[in-house]
Amino acid sequence: MLLVEDFFKTFTKKEISDATKSTEVILALSAESREKVDEIVNKALAAGGIKSNDPMDHGFMYVRSFQDIDGHLWEVMYMDESAAAQNQD
Repeated sequence: MLLVEDFFKTFTKKEISDATKSTEVILALSAESREKVDEIVNKALAAGGIKSNDPMDHGFMYVRSFQDIDGHLWEVMYMDESAAAQNQD
């Protein structure tokens, strides 16, 4: 769930961390194509996200990352499983 902070606080007794200063997790999404990776990340950046790392292109795997407006880290990736299997040989 994506929740506003005040409502999120009702789910836990713990302090809510400031994601602009510390990182606990990187949220990763799998996309159906390289083009979909670009589409998702470009929409996030247009909505106020910030580029996190340079894109990674390993031929069989393509990854882009960003920070959302609260500082959480996201990666969106596409993996061509048949090409990945050939890369193992």
